[in-house]
Amino acid sequence: MTTHMQAEVAEIPAAAARFLSAMSGAAAEAGAALRARDPNVIVTVARGSSDHAASYLKYAIELTAGVPVASVGPSIASVYGRRLKLGQAACLGISQSGQSPDIVEMMRSAGQSGALTLALTNVEGAPLAAAAGHALALNAGEEKSVAATKTFVNSVVAGLLLLAEWQEDDALRAAIRDLPEAFGKALACDWAALADRLVRAQSLYVLGRGPGFAIASEMALKCKETSGLHAEAYSAAEVLHGPAAIVQDRFPVLALAVEDAARPGVVETAERLARQGADSFLTGAGAAAPVHALPTVSGLHPLVAPLALVVSFYAFIEALARRRGFDPDKPPHLNKVTETV
Repeated sequence: MTTHMQAEVAEIPAAAARFLSAMSGAAAEAGAALRARDPNVIVTVARGSSDHAASYLKYAIELTAGVPVASVGPSIASVYGRRLKLGQAACLGISQSGQSPDIVEMMRSAGQSGALTLALTNVEGAPLAAAAGHALALNAGEEKSVAATKTFVNSVVAGLLLLAEWQEDDALRAAIRDLPEAFGKALACDWAALADRLVRAQSLYVLGRGPGFAIASEMALKCKETSGLHAEAYSAAEVLHGPAAIVQDRFPVLALAVEDAARPGVVETAERLARQGADSFLTGAGAAAPVHALPTVSGLHPLVAPLALVVSFYAFIEALARRRGFDPDKPPHLNKVTETV
């Protein structure tokens, strides 16, 4: 029986294509506004999977535009009532529903403080979109599963398109246009070897660098949310500063390597942990045994390659959840829309 999550993951290529077709004009307009503002800092406002999308965009913006990006706790405005000095800033809010009062209040406060405000939300006309100066509707379609998948992917696609238009980056624009095809290929990548290892596992480390670390955080969340699997995300460098101490005796590790400057370090960490006794899995080839290689889509722009990995992962984790006896559509104690203050 097909779950909602399975159907929604399968729709990711079409959802991305739909967004790109509908929002190219709005993204170009928002990008022009960013060029005119020329912000010296960007703050992001988000929670959960949307915050992982914001983390992905943090790395992409810093690497491409050289503008520092910082996450702001929504409670600064919603609970503590504090205004921030954002007169030379841009504020990017990301929310699948666009309804959480704390996210909306922080966006409103940022605008009142002089920031250029931009919202990414799947619900056109949602309170978050209404509070922002520019809004991009994700056009992902209804998402019935509690676990966000196609909305997460489209949030990152939207942010990358905004960045490409802001920087007038033709190479990134072309890479984004090709994403629906890349996502289709990613869905066909078979991670059954990792599923066989994790079907009875209790813990997992997920490692990455740069945008890949943001994807590692999203993967760790989905392991907990859908499969009752305790997973922790770490930088492939940071894991060696303490957490590696418990890696031994077939401890499972998933290391995310893409074709960018951080790849050699990620591979080296995967190999080191394997020598400590870990069951170490690495996306892509190139590591020495006994590291296990997982198939990936190759040849992608380094700023979009980590996003293709999460599409492969979503198909994998939905199937793993069912193997572990969970309903991935209805994680215990969770709701689709979480409204916090």
